[in-house]
Amino acid sequence: MMVVSKPKKISYWKRSSNARIALLYLLPSIILFSVFVFYPMFRTIYLSFFLTDQAGEAAIFVGVENYTYLLESDAFLNSIKATFLFVLYTVPTGIIIALILALLANEKLRGIGIFRTIYASTMGISVAASSVVWLFLFHPSVGMFNKLLNIFNLPQIEWLLDPTWALFSVSLSTIWLNTGFSFLIILGGLQNIDEHLYESARIDGASYWYRLKRITIPMLSPTLFFIITISLINAFQTFGQIDILTKGGPSQSTNLIVYSIYKEAFINYQFGTASAQAVFLFICILIVTILQFKLGEKKVHYQ
Repeated sequence: MMVVSKPKKISYWKRSSNARIALLYLLPSIILFSVFVFYPMFRTIYLSFFLTDQAGEAAIFVGVENYTYLLESDAFLNSIKATFLFVLYTVPTGIIIALILALLANEKLRGIGIFRTIYASTMGISVAASSVVWLFLFHPSVGMFNKLLNIFNLPQIEWLLDPTWALFSVSLSTIWLNTGFSFLIILGGLQNIDEHLYESARIDGASYWYRLKRITIPMLSPTLFFIITISLINAFQTFGQIDILTKGGPSQSTNLIVYSIYKEAFINYQFGTASAQAVFLFICILIVTILQFKLGEKKVHYQ
């Protein structure tokens, strides 16, 4: 008769010792996150319930009045509308362009590495530098875009001064700036797809579009899910382009929530309402991210 020995139980002291060692390894990250993430977040939530002085210290407790004021403010509601329009303009268009460029750059052609470098080059350009370049491109009299319109005898456009075109113009510069990162990530995902899948499909006589629909997109779905999530978060947090190109104008048409927070805190010195806006932005990003995971992840095919 075979005797089965019982597994030796790990003592409480040994388990607690392992936990202490794990916490010790995590301690540097915990300290950094506490100082630069957790403390500012809880401080922002705390200040959102107060009127503050010019030094940013809590002065008078007002409860939810800051939130009520924001929901009744036409300027804040306009910033919400502008932010969601900006996200709608930039995220889908940027990802589609990056996907098309990645599909082109994934072809095995001579000299394709040069084009890969060109497509990814925007990653190495800062927001400030690129915004200054676009500022000259959008210039109403000497800008390249209006020069092109003159060639075709079309009326000139006040790209950054017309409320109808300002948000579109900022979105265009943002798409150009962010495409490099999305392109590089998608290209990496394409190169990780097993080539044998394509060879089997070619043997079966599958067309390029069939292979794209049935192999490339499903196998690329984890990468696309990641890019969409990151792009949505980054779009909600856009600031640099707005500050350099339009400063929230004209007529508040490009006054995105992050820029509205900046103006309220560091120009108007209303840190309470600025904190309330920051909390609202956090809630918006959290809801969008949760929806993305709930709805988008169902269509992701992991290998």
